[in-house]
Amino acid sequence: MVQQHRRRGGVAVTAVAGGALASLMMATTGCSGGGAAAEDQPAADPVDTVHRAVRALRAAGSAKARTSMEMASGGTRVTIRGEGVYDFAKPLGKLKVMLPKDPAGVDEHRPITELLAPGALYMKNRGAGVPADKWVRIDTAGLDDGNLVTGGATDPLAAAELLLGASAVSYVGETRIAGVPVRHFRGTTEIGRAAERAVGANREVLRAAARGFAEDTVPFEAYLDEQGRLRKIRHRFSFANDAGAEGAEGATGSGRSGGPGAGDAGGADSANGGNGDVMVASTTVLYGFGTALKAGLPAAEDIFAGKIAGQ
Repeated sequence: MVQQHRRRGGVAVTAVAGGALASLMMATTGCSGGGAAAEDQPAADPVDTVHRAVRALRAAGSAKARTSMEMASGGTRVTIRGEGVYDFAKPLGKLKVMLPKDPAGVDEHRPITELLAPGALYMKNRGAGVPADKWVRIDTAGLDDGNLVTGGATDPLAAAELLLGASAVSYVGETRIAGVPVRHFRGTTEIGRAAERAVGANREVLRAAARGFAEDTVPFEAYLDEQGRLRKIRHRFSFANDAGAEGAEGATGSGRSGGPGAGDAGGADSANGGNGDVMVASTTVLYGFGTALKAGLPAAEDIFAGKIAGQ
């Protein structure tokens, strides 16, 4: 089961993957016609433009998603990748998460299937002690980071809603992602401010994250297409690395992440912060808008209620 231990403003996140207790936060290891006219040109107000990207995604409905989460601590980098479909209107998403190899470089873990729902994370192939046909459910509002990194990737809707807290944004210029023209924006967002502007269950999720991270201010890079939809979003989170003896037994963790699409999201930049902080770079790439999500929430009888080995 995913566990988080708060210490002096930081969080250490651990999870069971393939029966072994893994550590996610390591202490010792470290062009289209339907767009609105206001979206067709570089925005006069970049802050307003990135705020409106959330509404644009909800209006778009669903999309394919690739995610990548790269963690850096003590000179060691670990990347978790995932791929799936997310429906922003429901909202609900399904990702297949690929965990890295063990530290020894052998025995890759089996993929973990994750369902991302408002206020909840469901995982199948969760680890030792969980039957293969059962899901594990986690209340994301109860996690110290709101599941912005615990699951191994950031929920695509939460990643977008973080932009609601942006107050310092600059327009970088035009570029392309997988051949699609996009506008590149760079800035910082405040998790607490985003939480107050979010709707539904994500409000409590982001409030939890505002309490758990070492810094409330999060740098981001956002790429919007001509309809104002996010095509790529990258955040850089900072954790206070206080876990000391909790060293890393594995190089990954909980469950989810995704990879940069065809190089578009490619290794997100991350490096150790000052004072031993752990830096986490989370990247989401969206494409294939309109792809139907073929998934629903598990029935009550399909959710594991027992104790997970190692917890």
